[in-house]
Amino acid sequence: MEIKDLTKAEEQIMQIVWQIEKGFVKDVMNLLPEPKPAYNTVSTIIRILEVKGFIGHEAYGKSHQYHPLISREEYKRYATEKLLGNYFENSVESMFSFFVKEEKMDINDLDEILKMINQLKKK
Repeated sequence: MEIKDLTKAEEQIMQIVWQIEKGFVKDVMNLLPEPKPAYNTVSTIIRILEVKGFIGHEAYGKSHQYHPLISREEYKRYATEKLLGNYFENSVESMFSFFVKEEKMDINDLDEILKMINQLKKK
């Protein structure tokens, strides 16, 4: 199945669904920051996520309990590959260089990344 892009609002709802693993619209509403959107807005976004293949549901009468169909890891992989491809010519080095130049990473972050790389090389 092909993963589709999420809007900012869809991604915000999806983050909550991943967090709770399963729940009703009211459960998602409870975790949204103030000012909370209208219940119908959240319900509509959840239905859109269902059409996009991100969320499934089980019906309990007129209520639906929603659960993720795509894992956070799958979407993270998709989003990272898209970011790398669209902005960094598929170059991890180019992406790291950008983050360092933008001061989003400090020397301790880079040290941790190098440790991870070395551990992966040993495997």
